[in-house]
Amino acid sequence: MFEVELFLSAFAILFVIIDPPGCAPIFATLTNGTSRQHQKAMAFKSVFIASIILFGFAYVGEFIFSKLGISLDALRIAGGIMLFIIGLNMVFEKRTESREGRAEEVLEEVTHPEDISVFPMGIPMIAGPGTMASLLIMMGKTETLAGQISILAALALTLIITLITFLIAGPLMKLMGKSVTDVLTRVLGVLLTTLAAQFVLDGLKGSLF
Repeated sequence: MFEVELFLSAFAILFVIIDPPGCAPIFATLTNGTSRQHQKAMAFKSVFIASIILFGFAYVGEFIFSKLGISLDALRIAGGIMLFIIGLNMVFEKRTESREGRAEEVLEEVTHPEDISVFPMGIPMIAGPGTMASLLIMMGKTETLAGQISILAALALTLIITLITFLIAGPLMKLMGKSVTDVLTRVLGVLLTTLAAQFVLDGLKGSLF
């Protein structure tokens, strides 16, 4: 069994939050000048690490939050506010500047800067707090196995697309150009702020009524 509507909704949310087109230029920058073999290794390793974290969090995240006494509605509100800020940063180019700043810090501070699979690509570029919060919220809203499978399938598809964008990051950036990338980032930011507002409204509705 498969819930197509839930799959499409989950895919839209996860794609916007993970933002493969936005991660691609940073990956290309961090692996610039390295061999093609190394670039492929970093692409696969980054997505693999993020996959373990996200799929694991999708199942144990709710248990952890229940032990801490945190309600799902509180997470919806907090996650929605956080995602709204991320969306605004995308619209006003702050997210790109932040990513570039993190990339420069890694290149300067890490002893072996060529290994960027864990940080910053795996965490927090792919498996960031926004992605984790969204997964937990969506998994908590569905009570059926079909719904859970649909959400996890959306996550898997998003991660596959992310891997593909990493593998073609260099040629892709040359093809798209900075102007196209900037426009795409802003459009995704507007969509993300709208989804974040819905998260907050759902949280307020659940806690007050």
